[in-house]
Amino acid sequence: MHPIIIFSKMDFSQSNLFGYIEDLQELTIIERPVRRSLKTPEEIERLTVDEELSDIERAVYLLSSGQDIQGTSVVANLPVLMRQNPADTLRRVLPKIREVLHVAGVEMQLTAAVSFLTVLQEESVSIHTYSHSFLHIILQNLEHRDAGVSNAWLETLLAVIEALPKETIRHEILNPLVSKAQLSQTLQSRLVSCKIMGKLANKFEAHIIKREILPLVKSLCQDVEYEVRTCMCRQLEHIAQGIGTELTKTVVLPELIELARDEGSSVRLAAFETLVNLLDMFDADDRSQTVLPLVKSFCEKSFKADESILVSLSFHLGKLCNGLYGIFTPEQHLRFLEFYKKLSTLGLQQENGHNDNQLQLQTLEQEKKYISVRKNCAYNFPAMIVFVDPKNFHLELYSIFFCLCHDPEVPVRYTMAISFYEVAKLLNSGVYAIHKELVTLLQDESLEVLDALVGHLPEILELMTNGGENSGSESKLLSIPDLIPALTTAEQRAATSLKWRTHEKLLQKYACLPHIISSDQIYYRFLHRMLTIILTNNVLPVQKAAARTLCVYLRYNRKQEQRHEVIQKLIEQLGQGKSYWNRLRFLDTCEFIMELFSKSFFCKYFFLPVLELTHDPVANVRMKLCYLLPKVKSTLKIPTDKHLLQQLELCIRKLLCQEKDKDVLTIVKRTVLELDRMEISVDAFQKRFYENDILDQEKERQEHLLLEMEQLEKEKQQNEGRSANVNDKMFEKKRRDSKTSSVLTKSITLSVPGSSSGTSAGKEDKKSKLVRSQSFSTQALHPKYSNIDKCPNKSSATGYTSSVSGMGKSCMLSFSDDSFRSHSTGNSGNSAFPSSSSSRNLFNSADQKNNGNKESQSRKMSIKNRKSNS
Repeated sequence: MHPIIIFSKMDFSQSNLFGYIEDLQELTIIERPVRRSLKTPEEIERLTVDEELSDIERAVYLLSSGQDIQGTSVVANLPVLMRQNPADTLRRVLPKIREVLHVAGVEMQLTAAVSFLTVLQEESVSIHTYSHSFLHIILQNLEHRDAGVSNAWLETLLAVIEALPKETIRHEILNPLVSKAQLSQTLQSRLVSCKIMGKLANKFEAHIIKREILPLVKSLCQDVEYEVRTCMCRQLEHIAQGIGTELTKTVVLPELIELARDEGSSVRLAAFETLVNLLDMFDADDRSQTVLPLVKSFCEKSFKADESILVSLSFHLGKLCNGLYGIFTPEQHLRFLEFYKKLSTLGLQQENGHNDNQLQLQTLEQEKKYISVRKNCAYNFPAMIVFVDPKNFHLELYSIFFCLCHDPEVPVRYTMAISFYEVAKLLNSGVYAIHKELVTLLQDESLEVLDALVGHLPEILELMTNGGENSGSESKLLSIPDLIPALTTAEQRAATSLKWRTHEKLLQKYACLPHIISSDQIYYRFLHRMLTIILTNNVLPVQKAAARTLCVYLRYNRKQEQRHEVIQKLIEQLGQGKSYWNRLRFLDTCEFIMELFSKSFFCKYFFLPVLELTHDPVANVRMKLCYLLPKVKSTLKIPTDKHLLQQLELCIRKLLCQEKDKDVLTIVKRTVLELDRMEISVDAFQKRFYENDILDQEKERQEHLLLEMEQLEKEKQQNEGRSANVNDKMFEKKRRDSKTSSVLTKSITLSVPGSSSGTSAGKEDKKSKLVRSQSFSTQALHPKYSNIDKCPNKSSATGYTSSVSGMGKSCMLSFSDDSFRSHSTGNSGNSAFPSSSSSRNLFNSADQKNNGNKESQSRKMSIKNRKSNS
């Protein structure tokens, strides 16, 4: 049979046909520029350079007869030529560059400015040679007609001034500057002179500045062009630092006062900002008599006549209030505080209906300006807390803090999130007052806000839960229930977004939670979530961050049953998972286990599951395992782990003999050489491994201590339950004894005290153990592990091994070779570990036997007494 060919129905109507023709014409138009962009043979020949020419000769040739793009390439390559052959470059190439720059375009000029600066920074030649060869070229191009080119050369010159000697600066720069700053010169020349004078002020003594620079400064402050006055005003700060306090008070301050009343708004703005930056140089009289009235007039005009200064005023308000704090009267203090509050809600009154006079629509520029003002208020909020005193925060600033954290604009809330940690530190014991705002920012709809808050999240949470030095325990307990849902919500929002870096950062910071909330809360609300992220997330950095945080949670988990469950899930779902990606993540998790846990812990639970992956069907898994084997071997101790070393050697032999993948086999051979060079640590301390052994012993001691504390807590709970049962029995016996004869009552009362005294003695003994374990938990740690849960620092070998050794053997999880080869499931895992219920039954049965023996003995004694009486 022939295949059936189906033709689509084509419309050859006149309108459609013209449409096809127009489309074809458009295609030809698109192709034309491509054809025109190709070089002709003549152009290619002109661009071709003899390959036998040296670098210097090629550079000279291209600068002399090449095209502009080739000349620009030579100028960009100037730092390389200076490094390779500075003498010939200065003698032959630099004069050519000087000639070309007279007629060069903007691109070559900008490239030359950058190259000259690079040569200076790399110190390819001495500063004397540089000033002799390069400085004149820089000064010639300062007054280029293009403003961008002129600024580029100016930046290069200002950097050169830092390195030049004083005499060179005086002759080559300062002396010509007198003529360049005259009113007859161009606007660009006078602007350049202003910036150069600001730089020169730090290079000469005060008397030279007073004699040669200050007259030029005064004339430029009175220039007819407002751009020049603005530029010179911004340089007054540098000049004041160069001439000292006295001259600043007599020369600079009067000029600033005059410029602050200038008709140009940009000049007034520059004068205000310079005045704020120079507050430290003025004494109390200058601040109260000159600066403060000026600032007050700025604040009054900012709302009425001169809104151009509003953004700058809001940005510098914190510095201004604290700089003038000592001279404020209570009334002035309150006035500036109210001014800050007004700026913090600027632009929001119309939305809230507080201002009925402003019914007209705000322009877009006004909205942007108001957002910038509120953002600056958020930036200055920590400074305003210092201004009002943290004790008065709730009364004076909390309402503003609430408004800024709930501001409708993201930049404002973002700034509050950045400064939240500073606010929390300042409040100290009163930090509980901003707990609701922390929850609000954690649940913010913008991930930018969340990302800004996460940076200091561990420190913020620690302050929140500890509540400063004077906070009571009730505030700590009340703060946690709101925090945990907010933290889980923040993680879920980050997980569903495309911003995986924010999610990764959040998971890394969540590793602090064991120091903030309880082990059970972490286990039920966060730990399983981390395992889910490892299994389901598609971003590798996020998976690794979740794996490390999970290992931290496992490290601080206080219940052995929960630890066993997590370990079993890691082995079954990751190490024995169906996806090779999960098995790769298992190896990453094992690296974190080796970092955070002791060597014995890794060998006991993860050593054999890791070796099982030598039989993995995927080459990438076997390859990653080979890279990990040196770390795995470093966890062994001889002679305790001799059998594990034999298993490791057996697996390596199998890999060498059976591996078919070439890449894996290459890595195996390389790994074998590395393993042969490694030295295994022994049980006894060695000088070479002393520090590592000390750290490992500390980790192991803390792991055993967790087991011991858990066991003592269980015994405490059992004793409390047993004492309750004894009390119930005693009450029931007393009720029955009231109905029986007096002889029977006596016999019963004789039998009861013995048993009660025995139980009370046992209770006292176990109480002492629990107190000892709790006293362990309050002692200091090794500095390396100061962040680990409170554990004893004194670990005498006899003391803690005697109390832990027996329990550790029975409680610790043990995996046999067969259990891993058979890939045991949950049932086999549960059977391998003794459950807590079975241990409780053993304790109860033993207690019942003891009580039964004591009761039988008491009955025999009562019968003997009766016989003797009869």
